[in-house]
Amino acid sequence: MSSRSSIVRTLSALVMGAALSLTLAACGGGAASGGGAETGGAEGDLVGKPAPEFTAEAVTGEGPKSVKEASGKVTIIDFWATYCGPCKKSFPKYQELVDQFGGDLSVIAVSVDEEDTDKAKLEEFVKATGVKFSIVWDKNKSAAKAYSPPKMPTAFIVDKTGTIRHMHAGYGEGEEEKIAEEIKALIGQ
Repeated sequence: MSSRSSIVRTLSALVMGAALSLTLAACGGGAASGGGAETGGAEGDLVGKPAPEFTAEAVTGEGPKSVKEASGKVTIIDFWATYCGPCKKSFPKYQELVDQFGGDLSVIAVSVDEEDTDKAKLEEFVKATGVKFSIVWDKNKSAAKAYSPPKMPTAFIVDKTGTIRHMHAGYGEGEEEKIAEEIKALIGQ
């Protein structure tokens, strides 16, 4: 009996380890992942192409938001979820970028939380972060299907003409400095 319970404990530990690994991978893995710009391969297939259009309901109640509304500005389209630790760290940094670049930068943060998520949970997340940029809920996953973010968070940097120029899969401390350089270069174009 003790060898059977030893096997059960070992299997339980393996299953828990696998579940933890999958959770960390889906959520960007935290600072250890280092985030980073992706420009090629499956994760970067949209770089250099027009940003797919989508419309989603704003969490904060200002009505539907779309990519077209940001036309003429450099835009960060950020895919995130309330369960994602690195997402919570990236939001204040994106607000700092909005403050730094003013009217030249737009941020559309796209929640990929499940359809059965209580909207109040999303509203609490927004309130806790104190951000002022557009936050939408992709309930039907149409935006997520069009962009296929490889992990949470994933930020797509879109130029003033609507073309995706950079993609950052995951988020690590200090990543906003690279994003700021990219935004500055795109604003100058």
